Amino acid sequence: MDKLAYGFWGWYFGTTALMLAGAGIAFTRSLHRISLNAALSASASAFFVVAFLGGLPIVDEGTLLRFLAHVAIGVSSVMAYLLFAIVGALNRRRARRGTQLALALLGAVGVILGWQLAPLQALALGVGIAGWMGLAALVVALRSVRRGDRLAWRAVFGVIFMLVAILGLGWIALARGQVPWQLHAVSALSGTAYLVVMASALWVRYSYLIELRQIMAHGPSYDPVTRMRTHTETGHMLGDVFKRQHDQPTVLGVLVASIGNLYALEKLHGKGAVNHALFVCAGRLRRAVPRDVELGRFGEDGFVLLMRDCRDSGRLIRLAHRVAARLGKSVVLNTSPDETRRESEQTRWRAEIGVGVVMIAGLRGTVASTLATGRAMSRTALSYSSRVAWHDQSSGEAVELPVPESA
Repeated sequence: MDKLAYGFWGWYFGTTALMLAGAGIAFTRSLHRISLNAALSASASAFFVVAFLGGLPIVDEGTLLRFLAHVAIGVSSVMAYLLFAIVGALNRRRARRGTQLALALLGAVGVILGWQLAPLQALALGVGIAGWMGLAALVVALRSVRRGDRLAWRAVFGVIFMLVAILGLGWIALARGQVPWQLHAVSALSGTAYLVVMASALWVRYSYLIELRQIMAHGPSYDPVTRMRTHTETGHMLGDVFKRQHDQPTVLGVLVASIGNLYALEKLHGKGAVNHALFVCAGRLRRAVPRDVELGRFGEDGFVLLMRDCRDSGRLIRLAHRVAARLGKSVVLNTSPDETRRESEQTRWRAEIGVGVVMIAGLRGTVASTLATGRAMSRTALSYSSRVAWHDQSSGEAVELPVPESA
């Protein structure tokens, strides 16, 4: 292959590696369905590419061509089945079993007929069957477009990219060493586009599992705007923690982050803009905190962060500065619920953030007093340049915590 061809295929395999890594992350978060489908799509297409580019250790030319025919039929069956699943064509048990049987019969017929032909003809037949499966998937996707499925257009483009990649690789295998680098480029880019479309479609189709898991965990105490515990549930969480303090006293680190300008935002742009602002701030907050820090809403304009067994005050202070910096970045808010007017109904907004830091040692304090102190510290921090205030237990006063020079 030409050096440019190697570059394009390297791009494809890099995308495959990213998709497999994303599948692994989804698996660790118990999103097994997303993980399985993403990994299957990436690994099947990657094996197809490796086989058709001559990466298999098969010396005999006839054996290789026949094996490639089997690969074309098998992999295209898997990819077509995944596309059927994405557009919802397999939701019914009868349709799912019928599709599985049809794909299995078509694959078996293709393999049997291939062994009656010469190796090169068997490969051509396998590529043809793969193309036919792609066309069948395209028809199903177009029918979903007519029904108004939100993922149908992604499936349509995914099938088109898949067909281009399959036909291009088939050409490369049939005329090995006699194709220009442009054909490699088109095939590699189509394969990459197919993976990107499949990854986005899988995520949209199954992302509700993340929401469902949160709802099942918290029930009516789950806030759909911020995807956190509600104010009431946060109080229950802290109550349980303070009860355990009697059995095993530890040091608790509590951060209260307050947004000082939500009221003004609501008066200017309405409740929808406030919900958007809370949604963005909550997302930034979840990305900013470590896994061992628990989160929850506090009132209409604040969040609570709880760090159990907080023996390192420096770590708590650094987290407070990180939260203040992340939440204080500007964001473009939609001020109209009509998405078609997004360009004309946008405003740039920056949250006025104050973070209060409270450390509770042993049995000192209650839930109500801790939250009240944290809220007071966060309100006071709104007037500080660092936006972080520490509750000094010896004096009972608020102390500003400047941003460390190392930060």
